[in-house]
Amino acid sequence: MTSQTTLIGPGPHPGGAGRSAAPGTPPAPPTDDTTAAHPRGGPKRPRSMIAIGGVIGAGLFVGSGTGIAAAGPAILLSYALVGLMVVFVMRMLGEMAAARPSSGSFSAYADQALGRWAGFSIGWLYWFFWVVVLAVEATAGAKILEGWVPGVPQWAWALIVMVVLTATNLVSVGSYGEFEFWFAGIKVVAIGAFVVVGLLAVFGLLPGSDNPGAGLAHLTDTGGFFPQGPGAILTGVLMVVFSFMGSEIVTLAAGESENPQRAVQKATNSVIWRIAVFYLGSIFIVLTLLPWNDASIVKDGSYVAALNSIGIPHAGQVMNVIVLTAVLSCLNSGLYTASRMAFSLGGRGDAPKAFARTNKRGVPQAAILSSVVFGFVAVFFNYQWPDTVFQFLLNSSGAVALFVWLVICFTQLRMRGMILRESPEKLIVRMWLFPYLTWATIAMISFVLVYMLTDDGGREQVLLSLLVAALVVAVSLVREARNRRNGTDAKAPADA
Repeated sequence: MTSQTTLIGPGPHPGGAGRSAAPGTPPAPPTDDTTAAHPRGGPKRPRSMIAIGGVIGAGLFVGSGTGIAAAGPAILLSYALVGLMVVFVMRMLGEMAAARPSSGSFSAYADQALGRWAGFSIGWLYWFFWVVVLAVEATAGAKILEGWVPGVPQWAWALIVMVVLTATNLVSVGSYGEFEFWFAGIKVVAIGAFVVVGLLAVFGLLPGSDNPGAGLAHLTDTGGFFPQGPGAILTGVLMVVFSFMGSEIVTLAAGESENPQRAVQKATNSVIWRIAVFYLGSIFIVLTLLPWNDASIVKDGSYVAALNSIGIPHAGQVMNVIVLTAVLSCLNSGLYTASRMAFSLGGRGDAPKAFARTNKRGVPQAAILSSVVFGFVAVFFNYQWPDTVFQFLLNSSGAVALFVWLVICFTQLRMRGMILRESPEKLIVRMWLFPYLTWATIAMISFVLVYMLTDDGGREQVLLSLLVAALVVAVSLVREARNRRNGTDAKAPADA
């Protein structure tokens, strides 16, 4: 990176060489935005840990108790179904990211494969999702910190947390990876230790444990494996699906790594065991240490209840430290992800040009600050109008994760042919059983969205998210129509 401030103008859009060619001229291969100047740098070491920790959000620690109460031991099938869906989506995204590393990830690929409207729309929706997450996580972290230091008001802790993580992201491109390395490391070690200690306790092999261990008996001894009926599996799916959001962050980070193909390949190949160990493994431990309807699972949280049953001293405070780490990790990742998406949108001419500028340290400063400003505004709404304005923001971004996954599926359907025609040697990660598994994944995600419409809590999220998505798509179509009238944008979707 040069010491000069770098600007990526809206010039060659992904696929732009072909899009602006004279009529009748064969389109040139689309360019990846990694060929232009963009944030690079940072130590090699954090990449693998980011990939491992990216799938572990605070939702796993905080929300799993509610899911267990709703579905009983069958919640394991809910996690397995959503985990399978995420594995397939990550494999598709990995195929595209390994062939065309990009800081815009699926937004840039949607732009190339489906059209500019698609890249614009899903990019801004994803940015919106993460800046709302910033407010949610800052508030969650502030609640924990206020419990430890009650002299500082909760809003002040939220402000402090946001300012500190903004500063670290502004220092250098590598700061995000370095902080995430330690945050993710703590989460991974904590869950790994929980699984190992829990397994020993489950089978009565842990010295000094207060839990006698019941083996696998608790999976069926209280109303069977389906105590709430088989339909509760789908209810559980709605409760756990959003705790998986964030797996795709590693493909955005890949654009800044020295060997993006290798980084993406390792991340997508390891996603299966990560989900199996961290999600299914840890929930399995909770369900085998305690009956699923034990009141402490909802009251204290599933992990704290399990630790208390073993006799781990100060389990609540231990878990608060881990949850705070997960919250800070999510904040760090959310700010990084939102700013990189804004950076990519700016580089493609779909956001202000300032978003595509990097300073002498290679940091997209304007993209970071714009994302954080919206996050601060959302935090303010959370304290000022929590049940009206902020609730609207939450609900209107609630189904964006599923929209993103759907777009990734449809993009991969077309992108496979483009890669095979233009650079088949780059197809080093392949989606299994293409195109059948891709279509099966589309069907799974669509089913979840339709099922949400039948659920009282999910219906509002889907409808409001669809409303916001429709508005963003409308803006993108109006922009395209205006540009065509003005003759300022001759770009059209590249042929698949």
